[in-house]
Amino acid sequence: MSVPRFWRKQIARYNLVGTYCKTCNEYFYPPRNVCPTCRRDGQIGEHKFNGNGELVTYTVIHTAAEGFEGQTPYVLGIVQLEEGPRLTSQIVGDPKEMHIGMKVRPVFRRLGQSGERGMIYYGTKFVPA
Repeated sequence: MSVPRFWRKQIARYNLVGTYCKTCNEYFYPPRNVCPTCRRDGQIGEHKFNGNGELVTYTVIHTAAEGFEGQTPYVLGIVQLEEGPRLTSQIVGDPKEMHIGMKVRPVFRRLGQSGERGMIYYGTKFVPA
C-alpha cells in the first residue's frame, strides 16, 4: 500500500466511517460518492458506523498469504453491520467457536506491515460480542 493511499483511507479504516443516502436511507461502506439507486438525485452524507454486526459467512485460513503466516489458522468473514452494509474482515478468536449468525463487535488491531522495515498499519477487526 502506498503512503498517500494509506493516509487517504485512514479515517474510514480507523473509524468505520462510510456514507448514507439521505434520499433513500441506504448506507454504504466503504464510502461512496454517488448512490447506486438514486444516482444524481441522491444526497450523500457521512456516517460513522457503530460497528456492531453479525457474521454472515466465514472461512478458516490455514495457508496464509505472505505476511500473515504467523497468524494461521485465522478466520476471515463477512460481517453485516446493523445499518446494513457488509464488509470482509478478520474475526479474532478461536476458529472452532465461530458460527454463522454470531454477533460481533469491532476492535482496533494491527492489520499488517509494509515490508520488513516498513510502516505498520492498523484498522478494524471483529471479535465475538
